[in-house]
Amino acid sequence: MISSLLAAATLAAASPTPAEMAPLMTLYRELHAAPELSMQEVKTAARLAPELRKLGFTVTEKVGGTGVVAVLRNGPGKTLLMRADMDGLPVVEQTGLPFASKVRATARSGVETGVMHACGHDTHMAALIGAARRLVADKARWSGTLVLVLQPGEETGEGAKAMLDDGLYSRFPKPTHALAFHDSASLPAGTIGVTPGYALANVDSVDILVKGLGGHGAYPHTAKDPIVLASQIVMGLQTLVSRENNPLDPAVVTVGSFQAGAKHNIIPDEARLQLTVRSYTPEVRRKLLGGIARIARGEAIAAGLPDARMPEVKVREELFTPSTFNSEGFANRTLASFQTRFGKDRVRQVPPVMGGEDFSRFRLADTQIESLIFWVGGVPQAQWDKAAGDPAKLPSLHSPFWAPEAETVIATAVTAMEAGALDVLGK
Repeated sequence: MISSLLAAATLAAASPTPAEMAPLMTLYRELHAAPELSMQEVKTAARLAPELRKLGFTVTEKVGGTGVVAVLRNGPGKTLLMRADMDGLPVVEQTGLPFASKVRATARSGVETGVMHACGHDTHMAALIGAARRLVADKARWSGTLVLVLQPGEETGEGAKAMLDDGLYSRFPKPTHALAFHDSASLPAGTIGVTPGYALANVDSVDILVKGLGGHGAYPHTAKDPIVLASQIVMGLQTLVSRENNPLDPAVVTVGSFQAGAKHNIIPDEARLQLTVRSYTPEVRRKLLGGIARIARGEAIAAGLPDARMPEVKVREELFTPSTFNSEGFANRTLASFQTRFGKDRVRQVPPVMGGEDFSRFRLADTQIESLIFWVGGVPQAQWDKAAGDPAKLPSLHSPFWAPEAETVIATAVTAMEAGALDVLGK
């Protein structure tokens, strides 16, 4: 009986018509050409909030900074939160699209940079507006409360937390379910991927200040070279994943930045390392972070550094993004209903990835909430075929060349988000 009801609800979500898609594509191109950096999405929020007010939502702006919350009550029932993220990236666009971004802005680092929707958040916003329009038009088919969230700062991992800290679950209806999608550079356009359970990773940023004793490059025996010590630390860190972690528990430790010195013949006083650390479970996360501190100290002791010159290891908790866990029951039900709606050739279960997503925080704020983020493929079929389905041969998310087949992504996502909403709220 339940599966029949799910199928009936899902089948009610038909593909968007050309008349529906035309204004959505206009909106998409407008958003694509005018990206804003994380936590600076002032114009984007101001552009989208009126669209939701016109549909009858009660709209509140400036939640958690630039976030927008839109609420539509439609009788008794469950409460569904649907999210789209708004921020672009500090990337100079090189797609060649006629509506390519020419925006430049100053990042928090003080560096002026080009800005681009290199992660496809423009498709997320357009699809959320499209799904909202359809659900308003189909109000007779569902009962409950719909909460739409336009979230800032996903790329910096701070937007969801900022909105929650600003009372997302106390000022507005608290969800029973949370739903989102992300465009994918690893699936052909229009294909949907669902991952029950862990789907995206914990993301930790770690800074290591390696202290030495500076001196003349011609007399290294009179100094303690922090570059050599930092290099030893980098190599030692590789054993955390290869020799200390269970190979069945995914983990990544990457040194993304190594900075030291200013001249050929000077041994500097210090070196600085910046790491990204990925895991799924709290246990593996603790093991990796503890191991980083241990290896850094151990290598310094081996190099003969005194206690006063031990490395300083700082885990940047303010930048932490927790792993995303898709509620397995919700994910499996949605996977089945998507397969009913789109066909099994377009919907598949996909493995987890080591990327991060702060959508996870909407569930972690209350683990009773059933939560799911799924993928919608954006790689044009011709490019996919030319690469023989190998994502390594294609532009990735965050690439200056990433140009998803936007119309297919948006049309698929509108249908899928409406179908997912009807699965939760359908009468």
